[in-house]
Amino acid sequence: MSQHYPVLTVIIPLIAALVAPLAAYLSKGLVRVVSITAVFAALLTSMAALVRALTDGTWHYVFAGWAPPWGIEYVIDPLSGGITVLITFIGFMVAIYGLPFLKEETWLKQGLHYALYLLIISGLLGMVSTGDLFNLYVFLEISSLATYGLIASGGYRSTVAAFRYLIIGTAGASFYLLGIGYLYGVTGTLNMADMAERLQPIMDSPAVIIGLVLIFIGLGLKMALFPMHGWLPDAYTFAPPAVIPFVAGVATKVPAYVLLRMFFYIVGAGSGPVPAILTVIGWVAALGIILGSVMAIAQSDFRRMLAYSSVAQVGYIALGFAIGNTYGLIGAVLHIFNHAIMKSCLFLVAGGVKWRTGQHSISRYLELSGRMPLTMGAFAIAAMSMVGLPPTAGFFSKWYLVLGAINAGKWPFVVVIILSSLLNAVYFFRVIENSFLKKSAGGKQVLKDRLKTKKGLWELPVAMLIPIVVLGVGILLLGIFNEQIVSQVLQYTLPGGGQ
Repeated sequence: MSQHYPVLTVIIPLIAALVAPLAAYLSKGLVRVVSITAVFAALLTSMAALVRALTDGTWHYVFAGWAPPWGIEYVIDPLSGGITVLITFIGFMVAIYGLPFLKEETWLKQGLHYALYLLIISGLLGMVSTGDLFNLYVFLEISSLATYGLIASGGYRSTVAAFRYLIIGTAGASFYLLGIGYLYGVTGTLNMADMAERLQPIMDSPAVIIGLVLIFIGLGLKMALFPMHGWLPDAYTFAPPAVIPFVAGVATKVPAYVLLRMFFYIVGAGSGPVPAILTVIGWVAALGIILGSVMAIAQSDFRRMLAYSSVAQVGYIALGFAIGNTYGLIGAVLHIFNHAIMKSCLFLVAGGVKWRTGQHSISRYLELSGRMPLTMGAFAIAAMSMVGLPPTAGFFSKWYLVLGAINAGKWPFVVVIILSSLLNAVYFFRVIENSFLKKSAGGKQVLKDRLKTKKGLWELPVAMLIPIVVLGVGILLLGIFNEQIVSQVLQYTLPGGGQ
């Protein structure tokens, strides 16, 4: 069975998604067990595949004996293997976290929830694992359609947000499909490795230029790269709390991974129109970092603040791509992992505070540190990491981005990174001030009365508290072991093995 780990990672949650409605009909407890077990099994197989990729080199898994480029293959290297572990790990944590939110729901709603959730995970895993550009599009649509449905399950406002996301997301997928159509038309192949060879002699072809621009626009819409982020604020604000930590953590990171794979592995950063596209990406990312941070400061709803913060954080990843040297790419890849953990943790906290207090307004986050110490402790760690304070994970990805910008002589990007960190401090320390320092007798009594309405010795149900604490600790561990992660894993994810 070990030789089939790449496909098992994708197919286990896919099969579980098909089984989920029937399992829910038979027993609401059964569907929870089936779903969480499936995600955990995918986590184990993805970890095993990553270990093999690190020890034995890139793993090419061929389907049905049809060798590429005619057949479809899955390719697990340290980069794709690491992203699959990230997806399944956060998926597992959020699946556990969502148990209290779904406990009282009908069997039908639970069955549909877990079916869609597992489809999102399977689709994202397929996007990362596949070595075929059209197969990637198929998985992109699977994950996107499931995401639209799951976001819409939160009520009227989330339905409107999901519809907007559907319109913009469909446009993004269409741009991507048109782009690979152009590339297929001039190369006659959809296999990534084969296309990488066939593109080089024709990089100046108008069809290639158009195709790459379309792919950039499509992936930019999917990863919410400024100014193509219009769907994100409402989707993140109004999505159900059992859903959004996973979507916010990884849904925009996988398109970013695809963009990195396309421009640095398939085409090459110095080929044809790619340098010009990366220049555009750099400047729009820099603008998005500043404006996203400013908009986050203006928000009074904690979820919406995190949403605009995500616009800025996606900009950091794109900025690393635009810098393009070893340090810049290390910073970008590291920030994909760091931000996924940080933002998932923050949305877990947001849902936890809503569970206990009924509040999302930052002005009502009064004295929470004394009443929810573990939850707000994890928040403080994640917030410091978002600002970029050592020894948290966020410091190191920003540090590599600054080093890359300095080495490339791109000083405006250095200014942007430093300025945005100061802006991050403004809006996160505002929440810390309310939660840890500010006192209000009236607000304290209202909060105290609200807390009493929830029975139990813990500040949150254990199923919610464990993922929050695990991700909070994970942020510290990613920072503390940063050097080992970069030297033993991330350097092998770069084009040329980091050379």
